[in-house]
Formats: sequence, structure tokens, C-alpha cells
Amino acid sequence: MNNLTLKQLRYFEALARHGHFGRAADACAISQPALSMQIKELEASLATPLFERSARQVRLTGFGEEFAQRARDILRAVDELGDLARASRDRLVGRLRIGVIPTIAPYLLPTIIRELTQRHANLDIHVRETLTPKLIQEMAEGRLDTAIVALPVSEPAFTEVALFTEDFVLVRPGEDAGKPVPNGETLSKMRLLLLEEGHCFRDQALSFCNMHSALPRELLDGSSLSTLVQMVGAGIGITLIPDMAVAVETRSATVSVDRFEDPQPSRTIGMIWRKTSPMTRQLQQIAEVVRRSAEALREQHRRTPTPVAPAPLPQA
Repeated sequence: MNNLTLKQLRYFEALARHGHFGRAADACAISQPALSMQIKELEASLATPLFERSARQVRLTGFGEEFAQRARDILRAVDELGDLARASRDRLVGRLRIGVIPTIAPYLLPTIIRELTQRHANLDIHVRETLTPKLIQEMAEGRLDTAIVALPVSEPAFTEVALFTEDFVLVRPGEDAGKPVPNGETLSKMRLLLLEEGHCFRDQALSFCNMHSALPRELLDGSSLSTLVQMVGAGIGITLIPDMAVAVETRSATVSVDRFEDPQPSRTIGMIWRKTSPMTRQLQQIAEVVRRSAEALREQHRRTPTPVAPAPLPQA
């Protein structure tokens, strides 16, 4: 045990996470033989195998699973020592690892990054875009400093800070422009296009329509909001998208966009971080940047008319 090093723990954690020597080596920016050698030395120090190896993948042994949890706790504590040093400074500097869900990232992130880099030139921003469950896992493991998500996440270990509320809008084929806007109950009987399982926005849309996740066959799934809007433009169905996505996703699709009557479906967007993070004060500053960025985006959308598809030409 005297030879155990933090480098070995980081290599071990990468291999445990990826389950593949090649991918773990890429994540650690070292060669696969070098990674393999470090893992062998670690196992020799422990006098116990950590992995079961096969031709295609590696998996943790029973001892390896317990060791992985302890190793992640150690690595997270080491990272927080660095965070503690950064937290003692008045300015935001160094690495910031921020996660964002896919229904926010393409629309709000450019404004956030631009303002952060203008105000904090020495901030090294790393962005991770993925679904909420994955962000929560990576936050808990110390691989992210903070995340922008739809609230609540209801995780006792995290601080949640609500930043703004955003409405959902209805996207229909262009020929439906001017028709009455259906309510949630009526939507549940229509051909509704939704994001695939795992997206919190899917669950929020289903909740508005008073529907369960077990959908009838006429409802279709998409992998992104862009896919959904293009499918609507092709006449396949209708969908709901967040207000911040309208300007980007409807500019190349023949669709109409309508707002629901009150109470409108909406979501609360906020930031989360670990309650144990020594960077709480700095993360509160980041949260204020996110809030201002969202307000700037909303103001920009207020000055831009909501896109409506042109009326179809009369038949000859």
C-alpha cells in the first residue's frame, strides 16, 4: 500500500467508469500500455484484483466496486482542496466544469460563455451536455462543479438555486396557423411528438397533457428538439418546445408557433452544486450570470416576432 498514488487512483477511476482500456486511456490522455501498467501496479500493491478482464471489456470485481467508491471519495476530496484555494481568491479563475441539459445548452449556453469569458478572462470553462440523471451522477462523483438543469432535482446533497421560469409553446404544421390552440386534455388525444425517454422535458410535457410515460402507439419520440420541429414541419404531428428554443429551431421549418392560455405549461431552470463545495460564493456569481443571460435572451426574443408559417397558396 505504500506505493499507491493519486495518479493510479485517477487511472483506476477512469477504467472503472469506461469499462474499456482504450477509452479510459483516451480520457486520461495516456497510452493504453501505460494505463495497463499502472493498473497492474495498483493491483499488485493491493494484492487483490480490481477488474475481471475479457476480450471486449473489463468489469469491477466485488472488491473493486467497494474500492471504486472509496477512490472516488478521495479524488473528490483532493479536487475540493483545489477548489478551496480558488475560493479564497476574489476573482473567478481556473477550471470551471459546468453541466447543461440538452434542451438548454444550444440556446442559452453561447450567451453564458460569452459573458463569463468577457468578465473572467482567467476562467477555464469545460462544458458537459447530457441528460439530468447523468449530470447528477457526475456531480455526485465530483466530475462537475455545477449544472444548469430543470428544477427540482430533489437530491439532499445538492444546493438548488432557481434562476428563471420558462413557458412551453405549441409547434404545429404551417397549415394549422390560426386554428384554436388546444388545451392539455385535447393534446393528449393528438399525435404528439416528444423527446425520447430520459429527457426531463418529455416528462414535463406529459404532465401538462395529464399523460403517463407509457404512450399509445400514435405518439412518436425524437432525439432532439430540432428533430421534433422538423417532423412537425413535415406534417407528422405536433410538439411542445421551450420558449428559448423557438428562434433557433423554427427558422428552417414550415411551422406555426402558438402560446397556450393561462395557466401556461412551464418549467423552472436553475443551478445545482454540492453542498460541500468550497466554491459556493463563486458559483452564486455564476448563477447570477446565468440569470442575466436568460433575461437578455428573453429580451431579444421580445424584439423578434414569433415565427408563423406563411399561408398556403390557393389551389388553382
